Amino acid sequence: MVDELECVASVLLAIVFGRLVGGQHIAWAAFAGYMVMRGHVADSLRRGLLRITGTVGGAMLGWAHLELLGTGPVRSAVALAAVGGVTLYAALTTKRSYAWLFVGLTFAAVVLDRVEHPDAPVVAQALVRVKEVVAGTLACVLVSALSTMTLRRRWPGPRKPDPKAEGWRPEAARHAAQAAIALATLPLIRLVWPLPELAQAAVAIMAVMMVPVGGIGASGLRPVSRRIGLRVAGCAAGAAVAAAFLLVSRGSPAVLIAGTMVGVILGRHIENGASSVAYAGTQFVLAVLVALVPDDYANPDLSGAWGRLAATLIGLCLIEPVLVAWHVLAPRRAPASADVRSEPGEV
Repeated sequence: MVDELECVASVLLAIVFGRLVGGQHIAWAAFAGYMVMRGHVADSLRRGLLRITGTVGGAMLGWAHLELLGTGPVRSAVALAAVGGVTLYAALTTKRSYAWLFVGLTFAAVVLDRVEHPDAPVVAQALVRVKEVVAGTLACVLVSALSTMTLRRRWPGPRKPDPKAEGWRPEAARHAAQAAIALATLPLIRLVWPLPELAQAAVAIMAVMMVPVGGIGASGLRPVSRRIGLRVAGCAAGAAVAAAFLLVSRGSPAVLIAGTMVGVILGRHIENGASSVAYAGTQFVLAVLVALVPDDYANPDLSGAWGRLAATLIGLCLIEPVLVAWHVLAPRRAPASADVRSEPGEV
């Protein structure tokens, strides 16, 4: 319960900070406030610094690419494949996996935002992503510090060990290459279909590919498909709860905030459970925040939320055929041994 209340407080404060810094995707700031939270301020701070470091690195890399090479669909596809593949491999195998994951995610977001909005200034696109993550992380660390000095003295949270470096893992390289293929299709698809919120599709692709290296197996189809199923189920359940609050709220900020609080508590409760569907709880919260956190409570326009959820589903639909094709065409190998990482790089 303490953890759930910490998450609620962090999300609400992240929304405030996101508005103060001029964020354009306040739900992303709120989700950063949710995901960084851990049971001790030292763990929250470490995770927050990794998220900020990765975001800044990805934004700078995206800015450099756009300034030097522009936004041609083929160039964007090659860049997304190269950077996405390399950073996902690093996220799967290195000690600072969470930072590497956000280098790739932020690079993809900056490039795809530019593809979708070619007239927007590059620096502003990159900077807004950084500001949103910093706002959410700062909110989380403040709440976590206050809780560590008060509630956590009586109800301490478990500490999280650092992930271990894996060294060279060919199955992880193959896995990252599969994600790179799916990422490369996004700017090419836009040539024939004006898909909105392309960045959300890239986030979905990289997120579901973050599985323990030892569990990838011969193709990655089984663990990733299970992860996709949990992501879809969690998002669907969260969207259903959010839809109920949207129908009742009629744009009322008080009802939207109440729905956000309820959704965060329910999702975190599922995530903290010992069941095999804990990952669905994270996606439940993601859907609730995307749907119920508008960029401006004074003039809530929630139509874009459904576009972001639709883009998430499209991203999942792009990665699955790649995995199926590899599973069918690749030579069979002996299954890899089980491997459990202490802190998987969630999004």
